[in-house]
Amino acid sequence: MGHGAGPAEASPETGAAGAGGTGRGPVPESAAAGALGSERSTRGRIARLILENGPVTAAGLSARLGLTSAAVRRHLDNLLADGLIETRIARPYGNRGRGRPARLFAITDAGRSAFEHAYDDLATSALRFIAETAGPQAVTQFAQRQISELERRYRPVVESAKAGERVQALAEALSADGYAACASDAAVAGGGEQLCQHHCPVAHVAEQYPELCEAETEAFGRLLGTPVQRLATIAHGDGICTTHVTPPGLRHNRSTDTKSGGISA
Repeated sequence: MGHGAGPAEASPETGAAGAGGTGRGPVPESAAAGALGSERSTRGRIARLILENGPVTAAGLSARLGLTSAAVRRHLDNLLADGLIETRIARPYGNRGRGRPARLFAITDAGRSAFEHAYDDLATSALRFIAETAGPQAVTQFAQRQISELERRYRPVVESAKAGERVQALAEALSADGYAACASDAAVAGGGEQLCQHHCPVAHVAEQYPELCEAETEAFGRLLGTPVQRLATIAHGDGICTTHVTPPGLRHNRSTDTKSGGISA
């Protein structure tokens, strides 16, 4: 689709300036999804092609969409001005001949975020439909089913770790899935560990449907084989999802106290 263009140079040109744009800065993340327009719109289709196929020329987009070069470039200029795509210069290879090097268009981090926000809106609408047609319990069942796949994948990783390293193993598995997680000792009476997630791919959806967070917390408890307690969530505006993990030894002591007539925490 590149029409003879080679791999893109690592250093991109500046967004709007590279296109002779309007000079306005990148749009805020909260407005990025709106700047894309509907995914079914021409602008949305162009952005999606760039996202899914990587850096591509305007001519390549024109051929794929069956549009004139002028029409495609008009939408590209708008996407550049909004900071959703950027331009890169392709390195020529082979006997490409003389002439200007091909200019490629690539998605930016803001552009990716715009698509993620659009997916959040779709997921929220789907859960709202489930709640309205099948009731709140159906949302809980959906959340539990979704998290069961994560639990299935993580279980071998956690169970193969040493007893004192299972929280760290879970944090590493979560990080591999984009949660930016870490484990540390808990600075509270009784000890334990804290599992912190610095990113949540479904935070916007979980703001309205906390069942997603609740299902995840329950899965952590099953994976680690000890009680856990969610102390904070990104969905509630806390900045970090924090889960306290009870020490297995303390769990054993509490269980013994309960059997002998003591009070369980």
